[in-house]
Amino acid sequence: MAATLGACASREDERNLTTRPGVVQATLKPYQIKGVWYYPKIDWSYDETGIASWYGEPFHGRKTAIGEIYDMNQMTAAHKTLQLPADVKVTNLENGRSIMVRVNDRGPFVNGRIIDLSRRAAQLLGFEGQGTARVRVQVVDESGRPGVSTLPAAQTTPEERTAAAAAPVGDVTSAPLAPPPGARGTAGPQPARPAPTTGSPFPPSAVPASPPPPVVTQTAVRPTGIYIQAGAFLQPGNAERLRTRLARYGKAFVARATIGNQQFYRVRLGPLKDVDEADILLDQIIASGETGARIVVE
Repeated sequence: MAATLGACASREDERNLTTRPGVVQATLKPYQIKGVWYYPKIDWSYDETGIASWYGEPFHGRKTAIGEIYDMNQMTAAHKTLQLPADVKVTNLENGRSIMVRVNDRGPFVNGRIIDLSRRAAQLLGFEGQGTARVRVQVVDESGRPGVSTLPAAQTTPEERTAAAAAPVGDVTSAPLAPPPGARGTAGPQPARPAPTTGSPFPPSAVPASPPPPVVTQTAVRPTGIYIQAGAFLQPGNAERLRTRLARYGKAFVARATIGNQQFYRVRLGPLKDVDEADILLDQIIASGETGARIVVE
């Protein structure tokens, strides 16, 4: 469905999005991990909720996707499709803590995770022990503020944002090859990653300046729920057919959402009690053929 929604792309937008200075251009090339294709793009309006994990000792001292050395005690992160490097604001929706991190690596290659943080970042956000947390991730522009978006992006999927904003073709988080992956790999805070190589496939970026001391800000906490979003449709009949097919998994419903000038019909399951339950259900939904299903937090 994502490819269909992305067909309304604008060539002018694509030119603007692929010529920003400071981005390692080689990291914008599509790549494949475990039979899944990922399509990176520059997205200054990226604003998404989901589940975060963290990675530490096994990767400490290895090269990141842009040739820097990973230090689990620095404020860094990995993302599957954002431009590299990128600065993002990460908010733990469970305790209201927010931090700034530098995205300089690719991952996590596990279903149901939107960002992989360094151990230090996880410590400051307060979820090192539990391994995962409900988070909001926002790209930060050169001024140090979250990028301006005209869409309610924190509550949308990349595919929905593509259709509503006429973003470039290729705004697809992942495109599974046959047979689609049905398992999320090793559980726990350490995500699946490609085997280490002697060198980075990408040219090294400029050495980053010494980072300022990390700052943790605190905001009010509001209740959130965890859901599986199996699909989003422009036609209610299509959404209802998928809801009926997924009803055997329980708690399936159709939720309407207006994004830009488009009316979407989202097929969701939940709310779910915790991340473990969401992981199990997500694997089941993916194995049933809905390979674009994802965990969302609202």
